[in-house]
Amino acid sequence: MTRKYFGTDGIRGTANTPPMTPEIAMRLGMAAGKYFRTTSPRRHSVVIGKDTRLSGYMIEPALVAGFTSVGMDVTLFGPLPTPGVAMMTRSLRADLGVMISASHNAFHDNGIKLFGPNGYKLSDEIELEIEGRMDRALDDKLAAPEDLGRTLRVDDAQSRYIEIVKASFPKRMRLSGLRVCIDCANGAAYKVAPKALYELGAEVFAVGVSPNGFNINREVGSTDTSALKHAVQTHRADIGIALDGDADRCIIIDEEGQEIDGDQLIALIATHWKKTGKLSKPGVVTTVMSNLGLELYLESVGLKLERSQVGDRYVVEKMRSEDYNLGGEQSGHIVMRDYSTTGDGLMAALQILAVMVETGKPLSEIAHVFDRVPQKLVNVRFERDNPLEHKDVKAAISDAESRLAKEGRLVIRKSGTEPLIRVMAEATDADLMDTVVEDVAEAVRQAS
Repeated sequence: MTRKYFGTDGIRGTANTPPMTPEIAMRLGMAAGKYFRTTSPRRHSVVIGKDTRLSGYMIEPALVAGFTSVGMDVTLFGPLPTPGVAMMTRSLRADLGVMISASHNAFHDNGIKLFGPNGYKLSDEIELEIEGRMDRALDDKLAAPEDLGRTLRVDDAQSRYIEIVKASFPKRMRLSGLRVCIDCANGAAYKVAPKALYELGAEVFAVGVSPNGFNINREVGSTDTSALKHAVQTHRADIGIALDGDADRCIIIDEEGQEIDGDQLIALIATHWKKTGKLSKPGVVTTVMSNLGLELYLESVGLKLERSQVGDRYVVEKMRSEDYNLGGEQSGHIVMRDYSTTGDGLMAALQILAVMVETGKPLSEIAHVFDRVPQKLVNVRFERDNPLEHKDVKAAISDAESRLAKEGRLVIRKSGTEPLIRVMAEATDADLMDTVVEDVAEAVRQAS
């Protein structure tokens, strides 16, 4: 079955246009509610969190209408990071968890992510089953008037999430004496992240904590670290932490203002966990987009790198199937299965802080774990059908792979959240890498 609504990370699009309309949100609530409702006599429930986008106020009640119409009780959290919703789904024994967010996208987009009762994102098979139900008539098996779902808004979800996050930090340690800048992207973590860091003892300077419905990810957050870099310099901070709109990933800035991506963070955490015996097995999981330098470094210290397709959901699936407890993406999604079922930017940052506290060294001395192999990524926007099916594009890709041979690698993929073709290459020869990427990108442009 071809996907119609779900992409690599739930459903996402421009607010108030398909597929992010109130009608589709309501149909999703009805279809997902029916899928997860069983014949058990107990009440069935769903929990819903969101980020700070204006359109969240439109999508949330539409979902509530859908779920309650099929007899599902709904618990509303308000603004809460995506990992918090995943954790609370399991903690409250809900049948389903829902996060309303478009992650790092601008305010005019929104999205819906679904979590199963175990706190993990739904499998492709379940998403396809829900999609099939969404396009069928939904007026059957509706709840009787006396069996309609009830709705409850809770106020302690943020406090509960903060305690869970703090528990992931070594108990013998404190952040006392550290100056920490945190950029919450005017998003879901604008209250919880600064508070958690403060309660662990840090001196906290917060950026991106004044959401107004329109400024999420605007000139702040993991996609634009300029404001955070300025804050780090202004406050002479030891570290800067940039979250995205739903706080499931982070980018780190060292005390010198240098940006540290997810690959380096994974290498640092993996090295520390290997030393302290915390790795469940000698290796980590990343995606095909992670730098070849990370793979070579991990091999040099006796760790294996397993690659999955792009998307933290696929990273987690491989981690679960292969029994790894550390994985992530170059973009800053870091998954630590000992503590969370999905990427958590704040928890990942705490692991970096733990290394800083234990070693007593500045971040700039410990964060450059490996030398990157030259890598180039070009995003090509398209308007027609998938240009990757065009014969000239296929020929350009084949030629590029032949030219790279064993000197590098080429990764071409269609974005699951935007109409983009991502063309990425790595090679020890930077000139060859540039030429290969531009040749393939130009072929895609011509076919678009």
